[in-house]
Amino acid sequence: MASLILVLGDQLTDTLPAIANARKTKDTILMAEVREEATYVKHHKKKIAFLFSAMRHFAKHLRDSNYNVNYVHYDDEENKGSLLEQVKHSLASQSFTDVKVTSPGEYRLLKSMEQWQSVLGIPVTICEDNRFLATPEEFSSWAEGKKQLRMEFFYREMRRKHNVLMDGKNPIGGKWNYDAQNRESMPETHQVPKHTVFKPDDISSEVIELVKNNFEAHFGEIEDFHFAVTREDALAVLNTFIDERLPNFGQYQDAMVEGKPWLYHSHIGFYLNCGLLTPCEAIQAAEQAYHAGQVPLNSAEGFIRQILGWREYVRGFYWHFMPGLKTDNYFNNSRALPSFFWDGQTNMNCMRQCIKETQKNAYAHHIQRLMVIGNFSLLTELSPEEVQAWYLLVYADAYEWVELPNVAGMILYSDGGNLASKPYVASGSYINKMSNYCKNCGYQVSKKTGPKACPFNYLYWHFIDKQKEKLSNNHRMAMIYKTYGRMKEENIETMKQDAATFLSKLTKNEEV
Repeated sequence: MASLILVLGDQLTDTLPAIANARKTKDTILMAEVREEATYVKHHKKKIAFLFSAMRHFAKHLRDSNYNVNYVHYDDEENKGSLLEQVKHSLASQSFTDVKVTSPGEYRLLKSMEQWQSVLGIPVTICEDNRFLATPEEFSSWAEGKKQLRMEFFYREMRRKHNVLMDGKNPIGGKWNYDAQNRESMPETHQVPKHTVFKPDDISSEVIELVKNNFEAHFGEIEDFHFAVTREDALAVLNTFIDERLPNFGQYQDAMVEGKPWLYHSHIGFYLNCGLLTPCEAIQAAEQAYHAGQVPLNSAEGFIRQILGWREYVRGFYWHFMPGLKTDNYFNNSRALPSFFWDGQTNMNCMRQCIKETQKNAYAHHIQRLMVIGNFSLLTELSPEEVQAWYLLVYADAYEWVELPNVAGMILYSDGGNLASKPYVASGSYINKMSNYCKNCGYQVSKKTGPKACPFNYLYWHFIDKQKEKLSNNHRMAMIYKTYGRMKEENIETMKQDAATFLSKLTKNEEV
């Protein structure tokens, strides 16, 4: 009487119910580097290397803990190419009474797994993923009857429920949110502590060679691989962040500096989203650092809000609005991704820096993703489907449950405002304020129109003009439309013409 327990590549946590309740002498844990999941979009080379190496290290950890593990490598002869076929193969090779799996983070995969029992002919149990602080059902219960779903109010509920940064029934410091203190640009002379890096061990080195040989056509660079691939090393990343960077994280979390991709960010999204770290331990570490007087409240709260607030919110949002979220297209945008999204070859320095860093590191921080690449994607009317696929494949921390709400709801506003209260669009002045990118740009941020003008300037007002029917009644856009209403008609027309010229170049994939 043995169970087959399937563990996915983003479930590298030994406290998961399916693993924790396994009978070490009887049950078998199945892990597989399946072709279907690695290639349905062409994931960044470093993303594949990171996950395969982390999976192999986790399998070793389980074996060392006396679990029975069947691990299928990518190039094994018995690799069947998909999760279902791999499970079928295991069931044919050995006698099992049932299959257990933890609920996946992707709607497509969950719907498939819900059919497995009838396909396989034996009981299949889909266990709840206990690593999150709110269940999808809890989110839907909170969302029921609300005209608007705003992260801030969900976050407050989470703070109360889990008693995080609370003084009785009130938030410590008297405010729930210190975001207004977290928007400073960084002085150019400022020295940022180095981020934590690890030299590839034998397992990682083997995986890197596998990726070089099998995923040559995929996006990104494989050189300088430095990710943590074990729980011990992931904890070291968290602890170093708390000690060295969290004190200044709040102040500079929105800043962008050319040549400094890592800044004061935690870089733990990789490890949270694959299971090497849990959100609870990250939240507790930040809260303890605040109570110990090591970090200011705006830093501790800003970091905790990203995990307890935003991360939990987008996960609940994803399950609440799927499958429609994937195909929503509020502005009916359809322009194909320009080629510089793949190679960074553009005269716009902000886009060039963010894409080149993404290409090299499989990482960019949230403002680069939202207010540079995302802002450009919305202003230039790129296809939501293509943008979603790009974000999913280029970042090593991207899984559909976290990527899709951020892209569809936050970046593209393609859901029509279910997630964000307004589109996150801005002119070049915002990028100039928060970065030093504009100094080395082929365009001039001070110019609003003309061939040398920053494209973000005229694209912004083109968007405001084009979408006035849909957006002018949005109360958060009222000041913008007041300003728009005072603009001279000839200035609006010039901006629209410049935008049309730029968009035409983009459509033809000409240099911009």
